[in-house]
Amino acid sequence: MSKDIKLMQGNEAIAEGAVIAGCDFFAGYPITPSSEVAEILSNKLPKLGKVFLQMEDEIAALGAVLGAALGGAKAITASSGPGISLKQEHIGYASMCEIPCVIINVMRGGPSTGLPTLPAQSDIMQARWGTHGDHAIIAITPSGVNESLYETIRAFNLAVKYRTPVMLLTDEIIGHMREKVVIPSKDELEIIDVKLPDVPAEKYNPYNFTSGKVTPLAPMGEGYRYHVTGLIHGETGFPSQKIDVIQNAENWLIDKIYKNIKDIEKFEEFMLEDAEILIVAYGSTSRSARQAIMMARAAGIKVGMFRPITIWPFPEEQILNLSKKIKKILVPEMNMGQVILEVQRNSCGAKVYGLNIVNGEPITPDQIFSKIKDVSQL
Repeated sequence: MSKDIKLMQGNEAIAEGAVIAGCDFFAGYPITPSSEVAEILSNKLPKLGKVFLQMEDEIAALGAVLGAALGGAKAITASSGPGISLKQEHIGYASMCEIPCVIINVMRGGPSTGLPTLPAQSDIMQARWGTHGDHAIIAITPSGVNESLYETIRAFNLAVKYRTPVMLLTDEIIGHMREKVVIPSKDELEIIDVKLPDVPAEKYNPYNFTSGKVTPLAPMGEGYRYHVTGLIHGETGFPSQKIDVIQNAENWLIDKIYKNIKDIEKFEEFMLEDAEILIVAYGSTSRSARQAIMMARAAGIKVGMFRPITIWPFPEEQILNLSKKIKKILVPEMNMGQVILEVQRNSCGAKVYGLNIVNGEPITPDQIFSKIKDVSQL
Protein backbone atom coordinates (compact mmCIF):
# COMPACT_ATOMS: atom_id res chain seq x y z
CA MET A 1 0.00 0.00 0.00
CA SER A 2 1.41 3.41 -0.96
CA LYS A 3 1.93 5.80 1.94
CA ASP A 4 0.34 9.25 2.17
CA ILE A 5 3.38 11.53 2.32
CA LYS A 6 3.18 15.32 2.55
CA LEU A 7 5.50 18.26 3.05
CA MET A 8 4.23 19.99 6.18
CA GLN A 9 5.01 22.80 8.55
CA GLY A 10 5.23 21.83 12.23
CA ASN A 11 2.11 23.75 13.21
CA GLU A 12 0.27 22.19 10.30
CA ALA A 13 1.30 18.73 11.49
CA ILE A 14 -0.12 19.47 14.93
CA ALA A 15 -3.44 20.47 13.38
CA GLU A 16 -3.42 17.35 11.20
CA GLY A 17 -2.64 15.18 14.21
CA ALA A 18 -5.52 16.72 16.13
CA VAL A 19 -7.95 15.90 13.32
CA ILE A 20 -6.68 12.31 13.09
CA ALA A 21 -7.06 11.96 16.86
CA GLY A 22 -10.73 12.89 16.55
CA CYS A 23 -10.58 16.47 17.81
CA ASP A 24 -14.10 17.89 18.09
CA PHE A 25 -13.39 21.39 19.36
CA PHE A 26 -10.79 24.14 19.19
CA ALA A 27 -10.92 27.45 21.00
CA GLY A 28 -8.01 29.86 20.92
CA TYR A 29 -6.66 33.31 20.31
CA PRO A 30 -4.00 34.18 17.72
CA ILE A 31 -0.45 34.46 19.02
CA THR A 32 2.90 34.09 17.28
CA PRO A 33 4.39 31.55 16.69
CA SER A 34 1.40 29.20 17.16
CA SER A 35 -1.25 30.98 15.07
CA GLU A 36 -1.10 28.53 12.14
CA VAL A 37 -2.56 25.79 14.36
CA ALA A 38 -5.69 27.89 14.84
CA GLU A 39 -5.73 29.05 11.22
CA ILE A 40 -5.61 25.51 9.83
CA LEU A 41 -8.16 24.10 12.28
CA SER A 42 -10.49 27.01 11.51
CA ASN A 43 -10.66 25.57 8.02
CA LYS A 44 -10.60 21.85 8.77
CA LEU A 45 -12.93 21.46 11.75
CA PRO A 46 -16.10 23.13 10.34
CA LYS A 47 -15.83 20.97 7.21
CA LEU A 48 -15.98 17.92 9.48
CA GLY A 49 -18.98 19.19 11.42
CA LYS A 50 -16.74 20.10 14.37
CA VAL A 51 -16.40 23.40 16.23
CA PHE A 52 -13.81 26.16 15.90
CA LEU A 53 -14.05 29.27 18.08
CA GLN A 54 -11.81 32.30 18.19
CA MET A 55 -12.31 33.70 21.68
CA GLU A 56 -11.76 37.19 23.01
CA ASP A 57 -8.59 36.22 24.89
CA GLU A 58 -6.48 33.27 26.04
CA ILE A 59 -8.30 32.90 29.35
CA ALA A 60 -11.66 32.53 27.67
CA ALA A 61 -10.17 30.16 25.11
CA LEU A 62 -9.17 27.53 27.66
CA GLY A 63 -12.41 28.07 29.56
CA ALA A 64 -14.32 27.19 26.39
CA VAL A 65 -12.10 24.14 25.87
CA LEU A 66 -12.83 22.88 29.38
CA GLY A 67 -16.56 23.37 28.90
CA ALA A 68 -16.43 21.45 25.64
CA ALA A 69 -14.44 18.64 27.25
CA LEU A 70 -16.99 18.34 30.05
CA GLY A 71 -19.58 17.90 27.32
CA GLY A 72 -17.64 14.95 25.91
CA ALA A 73 -15.62 16.69 23.19
CA LYS A 74 -11.98 16.06 22.45
CA ALA A 75 -10.80 19.63 22.85
CA ILE A 76 -7.58 21.53 22.15
CA THR A 77 -6.13 25.01 22.33
CA ALA A 78 -2.84 26.43 21.04
CA SER A 79 -0.77 29.36 22.26
CA SER A 80 2.71 30.51 23.20
CA GLY A 81 4.37 31.61 26.45
CA PRO A 82 2.42 34.80 27.27
CA GLY A 83 -0.87 33.10 26.42
CA ILE A 84 0.02 30.03 28.47
CA SER A 85 0.71 32.36 31.40
CA LEU A 86 -2.85 33.68 31.09
CA LYS A 87 -4.25 30.15 30.96
CA GLN A 88 -2.67 29.01 34.23
CA GLU A 89 -5.75 29.37 36.42
CA HIS A 90 -7.74 27.20 34.05
CA ILE A 91 -4.89 24.68 33.82
CA GLY A 92 -5.07 24.30 37.58
CA TYR A 93 -8.85 23.94 37.37
CA ALA A 94 -8.51 21.26 34.70
CA SER A 95 -6.02 19.39 36.88
CA MET A 96 -8.22 19.53 39.97
CA CYS A 97 -11.43 18.65 38.13
CA GLU A 98 -9.66 16.03 35.99
CA ILE A 99 -10.83 17.48 32.69
CA PRO A 100 -9.03 16.04 29.64
CA CYS A 101 -7.69 18.54 27.12
CA VAL A 102 -4.64 19.21 24.96
CA ILE A 103 -2.70 22.47 25.25
CA ILE A 104 -0.17 23.35 22.55
CA ASN A 105 2.67 25.72 23.47
CA VAL A 106 4.84 26.78 20.55
CA MET A 107 7.56 28.32 22.69
CA ARG A 108 9.21 31.67 22.10
CA GLY A 109 11.60 33.83 24.10
CA GLY A 110 10.48 35.63 27.25
CA PRO A 111 9.71 36.74 29.89
CA SER A 112 6.70 38.95 29.20
CA THR A 113 6.11 39.40 25.46
CA GLY A 114 9.79 38.64 24.92
CA LEU A 115 10.71 37.48 21.43
CA PRO A 116 7.47 36.87 19.50
CA THR A 117 9.07 35.53 16.33
CA LEU A 118 12.15 33.80 17.72
CA PRO A 119 12.57 30.39 19.39
CA ALA A 120 13.27 29.40 22.98
CA GLN A 121 12.79 26.47 25.32
CA SER A 122 11.98 28.65 28.28
CA ASP A 123 8.57 27.24 29.26
CA ILE A 124 9.65 23.80 30.48
CA MET A 125 9.32 24.67 34.16
CA GLN A 126 6.20 26.70 33.45
CA ALA A 127 4.60 23.54 32.09
CA ARG A 128 5.41 21.68 35.30
CA TRP A 129 4.84 24.35 37.94
CA GLY A 130 2.99 27.21 36.24
CA THR A 131 -0.24 26.80 38.14
CA HIS A 132 -0.36 26.84 41.93
CA GLY A 133 -0.75 23.86 44.23
CA ASP A 134 0.47 20.28 44.08
CA HIS A 135 -0.47 18.46 40.92
CA ALA A 136 1.05 16.29 38.22
CA ILE A 137 1.18 17.18 34.56
CA ILE A 138 1.99 15.39 31.33
CA ALA A 139 4.13 17.37 28.88
CA ILE A 140 5.57 16.19 25.57
CA THR A 141 8.48 17.66 23.57
CA PRO A 142 8.67 16.48 19.94
CA SER A 143 11.82 17.24 17.97
CA GLY A 144 10.45 17.49 14.44
CA VAL A 145 7.45 17.88 12.20
CA ASN A 146 6.58 14.22 11.71
CA GLU A 147 6.91 13.59 15.43
CA SER A 148 4.69 16.60 16.16
CA LEU A 149 1.84 14.90 14.31
CA TYR A 150 2.18 11.57 16.10
CA GLU A 151 2.78 13.12 19.52
CA THR A 152 -0.33 15.28 19.16
CA ILE A 153 -2.32 12.07 18.68
CA ARG A 154 -0.63 10.56 21.74
CA ALA A 155 -1.40 13.72 23.72
CA PHE A 156 -5.12 13.25 23.06
CA ASN A 157 -4.90 9.59 24.06
CA LEU A 158 -3.15 10.40 27.32
CA ALA A 159 -5.56 13.23 28.12
CA VAL A 160 -8.58 10.94 27.77
CA LYS A 161 -6.98 7.94 29.46
CA TYR A 162 -5.75 9.82 32.52
CA ARG A 163 -8.31 12.66 32.60
CA THR A 164 -5.71 15.38 32.67
CA PRO A 165 -4.50 18.36 30.66
CA VAL A 166 -1.61 17.33 28.42
CA MET A 167 0.81 19.95 27.15
CA LEU A 168 2.71 19.62 23.89
CA LEU A 169 5.77 21.88 23.80
CA THR A 170 7.37 22.72 20.49
CA ASP A 171 9.06 26.00 19.57
CA GLU A 172 9.22 28.51 16.74
CA ILE A 173 11.77 26.38 14.87
CA ILE A 174 9.66 23.21 14.80
CA GLY A 175 6.44 25.17 14.40
CA HIS A 176 7.59 26.87 11.19
CA MET A 177 10.02 24.41 9.61
CA ARG A 178 8.85 22.05 6.87
CA GLU A 179 9.63 18.34 6.66
CA LYS A 180 8.30 15.15 5.17
CA VAL A 181 5.37 13.72 7.13
CA VAL A 182 3.92 10.26 6.73
CA ILE A 183 0.17 10.57 7.31
CA PRO A 184 -1.05 7.43 9.09
CA SER A 185 -4.37 5.76 8.43
CA LYS A 186 -6.60 5.41 11.48
CA ASP A 187 -6.34 1.62 11.42
CA GLU A 188 -2.58 1.97 12.02
CA LEU A 189 -3.11 3.92 15.23
CA GLU A 190 -4.43 3.53 18.71
CA ILE A 191 -7.12 6.16 19.17
CA ILE A 192 -8.62 6.38 22.65
CA ASP A 193 -12.13 7.80 22.36
CA VAL A 194 -14.38 9.34 24.98
CA LYS A 195 -16.75 6.63 26.20
CA LEU A 196 -19.66 6.44 28.62
CA PRO A 197 -18.86 4.85 31.99
CA ASP A 198 -19.78 1.19 32.30
CA VAL A 199 -21.99 1.78 35.38
CA PRO A 200 -25.57 3.03 35.63
CA ALA A 201 -25.91 6.78 35.95
CA GLU A 202 -27.22 6.55 39.50
CA LYS A 203 -24.08 4.67 40.62
CA TYR A 204 -21.56 6.90 38.86
CA ASN A 205 -18.88 8.59 40.97
CA PRO A 206 -16.73 10.91 38.83
CA TYR A 207 -13.72 10.85 41.17
CA ASN A 208 -13.01 7.33 42.35
CA PHE A 209 -9.74 8.07 44.16
CA THR A 210 -9.46 4.86 46.14
CA SER A 211 -9.99 2.42 43.27
CA GLY A 212 -6.57 3.02 41.73
CA LYS A 213 -8.21 3.39 38.32
CA VAL A 214 -9.13 6.52 36.43
CA THR A 215 -12.91 6.78 36.20
CA PRO A 216 -14.07 7.71 32.68
CA LEU A 217 -15.45 11.24 32.47
CA ALA A 218 -19.16 11.00 31.72
CA PRO A 219 -20.16 13.68 29.17
CA MET A 220 -22.64 16.13 30.63
CA GLY A 221 -26.04 15.89 29.00
CA GLU A 222 -25.92 12.09 28.78
CA GLY A 223 -27.87 11.41 31.97
CA TYR A 224 -24.92 11.34 34.38
CA ARG A 225 -25.33 14.02 37.03
CA TYR A 226 -22.29 15.08 39.03
CA HIS A 227 -20.71 18.11 40.65
CA VAL A 228 -17.62 19.85 39.25
CA THR A 229 -15.61 22.21 41.46
CA GLY A 230 -12.08 23.50 41.76
CA LEU A 231 -12.33 23.00 45.52
CA ILE A 232 -10.82 19.89 47.09
CA HIS A 233 -13.59 17.34 46.77
CA GLY A 234 -14.54 13.77 47.56
CA GLU A 235 -15.41 11.01 45.15
CA THR A 236 -18.85 12.47 44.42
CA GLY A 237 -17.29 15.78 43.37
CA PHE A 238 -18.70 17.80 46.28
CA PRO A 239 -16.29 19.93 48.39
CA SER A 240 -14.92 18.41 51.58
CA GLN A 241 -12.80 19.55 54.51
CA LYS A 242 -12.30 16.08 55.96
CA ILE A 243 -8.59 15.51 56.35
CA ASP A 244 -8.63 11.97 54.96
CA VAL A 245 -10.62 13.08 51.91
CA ILE A 246 -8.25 15.99 51.33
CA GLN A 247 -5.18 13.77 51.55
CA ASN A 248 -6.69 11.14 49.25
CA ALA A 249 -7.67 13.78 46.69
CA GLU A 250 -4.20 15.35 46.67
CA ASN A 251 -2.48 11.95 46.51
CA TRP A 252 -4.67 10.90 43.60
CA LEU A 253 -3.69 13.84 41.37
CA ILE A 254 -0.07 12.74 41.69
CA ASP A 255 -0.50 8.97 41.83
CA LYS A 256 -2.65 8.57 38.72
CA ILE A 257 0.25 9.95 36.68
CA TYR A 258 3.35 8.69 38.49
CA LYS A 259 2.03 5.19 39.14
CA ASN A 260 1.45 4.88 35.40
CA ILE A 261 4.75 6.41 34.35
CA LYS A 262 5.81 3.38 32.30
CA ASP A 263 2.78 3.91 30.08
CA ILE A 264 3.27 7.67 29.88
CA GLU A 265 7.03 8.05 29.46
CA LYS A 266 8.70 8.01 26.06
CA PHE A 267 12.31 8.67 25.17
CA GLU A 268 15.05 8.01 22.61
CA GLU A 269 18.59 6.78 23.21
CA PHE A 270 21.25 7.55 20.59
CA MET A 271 24.76 6.03 20.47
CA LEU A 272 24.90 5.35 24.21
CA GLU A 273 26.49 1.89 24.08
CA ASP A 274 30.07 3.12 24.56
CA ALA A 275 29.47 6.78 25.40
CA GLU A 276 31.81 8.55 27.81
CA ILE A 277 29.93 11.84 27.61
CA LEU A 278 26.13 11.97 27.76
CA ILE A 279 24.09 14.73 26.15
CA VAL A 280 20.57 15.22 27.47
CA ALA A 281 18.69 17.25 24.86
CA TYR A 282 15.07 17.71 23.83
CA GLY A 283 12.99 19.37 21.17
CA SER A 284 14.73 21.23 18.37
CA THR A 285 18.03 21.41 20.27
CA SER A 286 18.29 17.61 20.10
CA ARG A 287 18.58 17.93 16.32
CA SER A 288 21.74 19.99 16.66
CA ALA A 289 22.97 17.64 19.39
CA ARG A 290 22.64 14.66 17.08
CA GLN A 291 24.85 16.33 14.46
CA ALA A 292 27.34 17.45 17.13
CA ILE A 293 27.61 13.84 18.32
CA MET A 294 28.58 12.73 14.81
CA MET A 295 31.19 15.49 14.68
CA ALA A 296 32.55 14.43 18.08
CA ARG A 297 32.66 10.78 17.10
CA ALA A 298 34.62 11.71 13.97
CA ALA A 299 37.09 13.47 16.27
CA GLY A 300 37.41 10.37 18.48
CA ILE A 301 35.20 11.57 21.37
CA LYS A 302 32.63 9.00 22.45
CA VAL A 303 29.37 10.87 22.96
CA GLY A 304 25.75 9.70 23.08
CA MET A 305 22.37 11.31 23.66
CA PHE A 306 19.33 10.68 25.81
CA ARG A 307 16.29 12.53 24.46
CA PRO A 308 13.17 12.84 26.61
CA ILE A 309 10.05 12.90 24.45
CA THR A 310 7.81 12.91 27.51
CA ILE A 311 9.50 15.68 29.50
CA TRP A 312 6.98 15.55 32.38
CA PRO A 313 6.92 13.30 34.28
CA PHE A 314 10.69 13.61 34.02
CA PRO A 315 12.57 10.37 33.20
CA GLU A 316 14.25 10.17 36.59
CA GLU A 317 15.03 6.45 36.50
CA GLN A 318 16.74 6.64 33.12
CA ILE A 319 18.90 9.63 34.11
CA LEU A 320 19.88 7.92 37.38
CA ASN A 321 20.92 4.72 35.63
CA LEU A 322 22.86 6.52 32.90
CA SER A 323 24.65 8.73 35.40
CA LYS A 324 25.96 5.67 37.24
CA LYS A 325 28.08 4.71 34.23
CA ILE A 326 28.61 8.01 32.36
CA LYS A 327 30.23 10.62 34.58
CA LYS A 328 30.06 13.67 32.32
CA ILE A 329 26.69 15.03 31.23
CA LEU A 330 26.02 18.02 28.97
CA VAL A 331 22.60 19.65 28.81
CA PRO A 332 22.18 22.15 25.94
CA GLU A 333 18.95 24.14 26.03
CA MET A 334 17.56 27.44 24.80
CA ASN A 335 17.01 28.83 28.27
CA MET A 336 19.14 29.84 31.24
CA GLY A 337 19.06 26.36 32.75
CA GLN A 338 15.84 24.41 33.40
CA VAL A 339 16.09 20.73 32.47
CA ILE A 340 19.68 20.79 33.76
CA LEU A 341 18.22 21.18 37.25
CA GLU A 342 16.30 17.92 36.88
CA VAL A 343 19.36 16.17 35.46
CA GLN A 344 21.47 17.35 38.40
CA ARG A 345 18.79 16.29 40.88
CA ASN A 346 18.54 12.78 39.47
CA SER A 347 22.16 12.05 38.55
CA CYS A 348 24.41 9.92 40.75
CA GLY A 349 27.97 11.15 40.96
CA ALA A 350 28.10 12.59 37.45
CA LYS A 351 29.31 16.10 36.72
CA VAL A 352 26.62 18.02 34.85
CA TYR A 353 27.45 20.90 32.50
CA GLY A 354 25.10 23.32 30.78
CA LEU A 355 25.11 25.10 27.44
CA ASN A 356 22.58 27.89 27.65
CA ILE A 357 21.92 30.25 24.74
CA VAL A 358 18.93 32.62 24.79
CA ASN A 359 19.68 35.09 21.99
CA GLY A 360 16.80 33.99 19.76
CA GLU A 361 19.02 31.84 17.57
CA PRO A 362 19.02 28.02 17.52
CA ILE A 363 21.86 26.29 19.35
CA THR A 364 24.08 25.07 16.52
CA PRO A 365 25.94 21.75 16.16
CA ASP A 366 29.22 23.71 16.19
CA GLN A 367 28.37 25.30 19.55
CA ILE A 368 27.52 21.92 21.08
CA PHE A 369 30.63 20.30 19.57
CA SER A 370 32.79 23.08 21.01
CA LYS A 371 31.29 22.48 24.45
CA ILE A 372 31.79 18.71 24.08
CA LYS A 373 35.49 19.31 23.44
CA ASP A 374 35.71 21.51 26.53
CA VAL A 375 33.92 18.91 28.69
CA SER A 376 36.12 16.09 27.37
CA GLN A 377 39.20 17.93 28.70
CA LEU A 378 37.81 18.42 32.21
